[in-house]
Amino acid sequence: MRNNLIERRNEARIIRRIVAIITLIALLAVGGVGFIGYNYVKSALEPVDPNNNKQVAVEIPIGSSTTSIGKLLQKEGIIKNGTIFKYYVKFKNFSGFQAGNYKLTQSMTLDEIAETLKTGKLVREALFKMTIPEGLQINQIAIIIAKHIDMSPEEIAKKLDDPETIKKLMKQYPEILTDDILNKNIKHPLEGYLFPATYSFYEEKPSLESIVDEMLSQTQKIVKNYSSTMEEKKMSVHELLTMASLIEKEATEKADRHNISSVFYNRMDQGMPLQTDPTVLYALGKHKDRTLLEDLKVESLYNTYIHEGLPPGPIANAGETSIEAALNPADTEYLYFLAEYGTGEVHYSKTLQEHNALKEKYITNKRD
Repeated sequence: MRNNLIERRNEARIIRRIVAIITLIALLAVGGVGFIGYNYVKSALEPVDPNNNKQVAVEIPIGSSTTSIGKLLQKEGIIKNGTIFKYYVKFKNFSGFQAGNYKLTQSMTLDEIAETLKTGKLVREALFKMTIPEGLQINQIAIIIAKHIDMSPEEIAKKLDDPETIKKLMKQYPEILTDDILNKNIKHPLEGYLFPATYSFYEEKPSLESIVDEMLSQTQKIVKNYSSTMEEKKMSVHELLTMASLIEKEATEKADRHNISSVFYNRMDQGMPLQTDPTVLYALGKHKDRTLLEDLKVESLYNTYIHEGLPPGPIANAGETSIEAALNPADTEYLYFLAEYGTGEVHYSKTLQEHNALKEKYITNKRD
């Protein structure tokens, strides 16, 4: 009996130890899960990448719920967790999010994102804005970019022509940067692809890569708007931007780009060379107030006086108005146009005889 009692005491002692160990393990497990959960939530409330100021275009559809907005922002990489975003904005009493197109960054806090969606405006002020006017060429754009980064215009232009740079960008933007830009006769592969606009930047010295990325993203966005028309007309992105660049360089403030577009298409339909002076100047690589007869003889595929059809590629960066006109020329029989000396008023004609008469009236006589 004494032995049985001792044995039962030993068993009870062992059982108590086992229960204590199991309880301790359970407490540690709960604590561990809580610690992990705390860190997970804490991480999800922080910016995805505090150092990444690259803007991402996000469209919030009309009628979007907080849940769907959270999922969309997570999908676009703007936040880490859509569910936590949902409960966070509820806890902070954020409401009245507005539908629309936004440009958000991974460096933004949840408060900044929520405030932006609520007001429809970016919470942070841009450190600087860079405006690229319509009609500029690569070398001119390089001069503007050089004012904001630690690179000279020559270094920027060289980098933008670098085969490795082009190869990398073609992988990032396969919809717009195709093998067409690799044509050996093209002066600058990215000519015509850096969209003219005003860009906002949120870091003092952005990289050239981030600036170019902004511009190519905008080009891709604009071109995508006309994808169905391009498909209908069987027109490639390269052809579209090339035609648009000719219209851009020929158009004055008073010009109807759709009429200019019609002249170019009418000429091509009749097998006539486009004969547009800006292509000659591009071939020469210089700006001149007047194109001389000797200039028209320059041997270059860009010279549309001696080569029919479009040049190898764009000769400048066109704005959306010229891009739209390149796809939708006016229905005319015009084959010629000229800008009136002094006023910029554009006059159109159907025959060479009419054109010469207008030239005499609006250019020669006015110059004299």
